[in-house]
Amino acid sequence: MVTRVWYAVPTQVSKVPTTASLGNGIWELEQEEIVLLTELGSGQFGVVHLGKWNGQYDVAIKMIREGAMSEDEFTEEAQTMMKLNHPKLVRLYGVCSKSYPIYLVTEYMPNGCLLSYLRSHGKELQLLQLLEICYDICDAMTFLESCQFIHRDLAARNCLVDSNLTVKVSDFGMTRYVLDDLYVTSLGTKFPVKWSAPEVFHYTKFSSKSYVWAFGILMWEVFTLGKQPYKLYDNMQVIEKVSQGYRLYRPQLVSDIIHQIMYNCWHELPEKRPAFYQLLSFFEALREDNRA
Repeated sequence: MVTRVWYAVPTQVSKVPTTASLGNGIWELEQEEIVLLTELGSGQFGVVHLGKWNGQYDVAIKMIREGAMSEDEFTEEAQTMMKLNHPKLVRLYGVCSKSYPIYLVTEYMPNGCLLSYLRSHGKELQLLQLLEICYDICDAMTFLESCQFIHRDLAARNCLVDSNLTVKVSDFGMTRYVLDDLYVTSLGTKFPVKWSAPEVFHYTKFSSKSYVWAFGILMWEVFTLGKQPYKLYDNMQVIEKVSQGYRLYRPQLVSDIIHQIMYNCWHELPEKRPAFYQLLSFFEALREDNRA
């Protein structure tokens, strides 16, 4: 029998509310219902706290860092999360938008950021667990692909690990809905170069296939246990080298077949890269083979 708990979790798993408890489309929470506890982390746009909701539920509360982004941008992230409901996406419980700062209240993921987790605990993980991580993320991305959403910032740093070590995709601040699977930004738009496909850094064209490329980079992060891609190169050097056909080296833990999948994700032509649903089938078969 295989269990998803890969090593003992020292903290007791808290009760988890369901989104349905908020009522039919009612996402506004009262700030008085939320008690802020410890700070979990901070980034360019905001700070995240562990908190208690209604005195019983552990939640994560994201707040805007003053002056870092507009309230409209922050609200847009909440509206995106409201439209998306999947077991491998971090769940939104509600927002506190009637007073400043605005709170975005989501499920709490006790084991934190996947990148940090890989660096701290990666050597404890077996091949099957690494495959499970890739499967979880691919499952989420297949769902987003089917809903015509593109994430635009897929990386290990933007995935979180729950108490059962299920991995979920988070950070929806750059997610966009696209009718024709193509989103073209204005010049000057910021994007993570080392996770970006050639059509992104040359033409700022985003599609589900450009995030298949990013998924290939994320696979590399997983199988190197959290190493930094293109560590020896700055962004301009990465653009030059990738444009010339350079690709990341094969991680030591990667088999021939997994390495081939990585390379397929990094095909120069977007239409030659696999779709997420095809990658999901691959990982489903591969993890079953490794369970046998």
